[in-house]
Amino acid sequence: SLREEGMDAIAARRWDRQTARRMRASPSPRLAQAFTNVGHVLNHALMMLYPTLVLVLEPEWGMSFSDLIALMILGQVLYGAAALPAGWLGDRWSTVGMMVVYFVGTGLATMATGLVDSTAGMMAGLAAIGVFASIYHPVGIAWLVRSAQNRGKALGWNGMFGALGVALGPFLAGGLGWLAGWRMAFLVPGAICTGVGVALFALWRLGRVADVAGAPRAASRPPSRGDLVRAFVILSITMTCVGLIGQIFQVMLPKLFADRFPGLTGGGALGAGLLVTVVYLFSAFAQPVGGWLADRYPMRRVYLWAFLIQAPVLALAATLESWPLLAVSIVMVFVNIGALPAENGLLAHYTPGAWQGTAYGAKFVLAIGAAAAAIPAIGWVYDATGGFAWLFVVMGALSAVVCLGAALLPDDSRETLAARAEAAPAE
Repeated sequence: SLREEGMDAIAARRWDRQTARRMRASPSPRLAQAFTNVGHVLNHALMMLYPTLVLVLEPEWGMSFSDLIALMILGQVLYGAAALPAGWLGDRWSTVGMMVVYFVGTGLATMATGLVDSTAGMMAGLAAIGVFASIYHPVGIAWLVRSAQNRGKALGWNGMFGALGVALGPFLAGGLGWLAGWRMAFLVPGAICTGVGVALFALWRLGRVADVAGAPRAASRPPSRGDLVRAFVILSITMTCVGLIGQIFQVMLPKLFADRFPGLTGGGALGAGLLVTVVYLFSAFAQPVGGWLADRYPMRRVYLWAFLIQAPVLALAATLESWPLLAVSIVMVFVNIGALPAENGLLAHYTPGAWQGTAYGAKFVLAIGAAAAAIPAIGWVYDATGGFAWLFVVMGALSAVVCLGAALLPDDSRETLAARAEAAPAE
């Protein structure tokens, strides 16, 4: 009858609306990827504010470079040390929940740092930033690795956003510090970070983003126990060395450019910050390149060649000034950052899926926490020698250690993994 047909049409429309509503409420992998990438930009941008703002605070607070740079030591230690419990909570509680805590906590801590009036307050503010910022890498990268089809590609593009954050931080610090004072250089980025956290929380409650279960994914056969132990020991050493190289270079680069590029920077924060931004903008494309290589070639080989290139580049940078120094700095950072997809891929390959957040937390305890020990050495070397030449020698030696470690890692080529799978007894 016409009445029954009308009822069927109404029911069909209602079903269509309910289906559309469910589809709108289903988790979006692209949205999760977007928050992961934004989180990486903000993480490195906020951590790079203070090394540039030191150049503003030197005359304003009447303190030396070494005394001011020492205020960030506790924050750097916590940035690494707190990564392990953050990764464990991400594995055991909620990845998205921990990301909300990351955005809101880091944003509020950054804003609070912009309101301090003493060195003790600055140290406490930087420490709070370090604690909350430590959440990103173990939780955000584990979230990405668990859901990615092509790990190298996904890690490479995510890493590009991290490099953009390193480039953006000095630009924000130098620009806002010059225009409105150092306090606004903390307040504005902190407010943005907090706002992103509130948006993520709202979308989480609406079901538009969700946790991704961690399931182990091996290419052919899980690594043997011997390979797991061997890779764990070697990667623990190499990741510490890579973290030291990256942290030393990031912290000293604004001051290095202010000293060796006086004609352009005038020794100030704005010019030095712009040059650091140029270096990391060029290097932003390093991780997509590194990710592409890690998907197509053995990751161990990509890791090895990156640091075979980096060691002589560091030696060359020790003697250069002005535009040649800028060019070599771009190459050095490009190679260092380009190696990270292979490093993270190796760590994922030798870690069970359900423990990847914890594993990445342990990585950043080593890579960032241990690197904090280098910060007082940066100030001490500068005060003692009037420059950073000896730090380039140290970074070159660390690159040589990474080369040796990479050469000793288990072979992860597809042919070797396939041969091991065929030779292994059936279980």
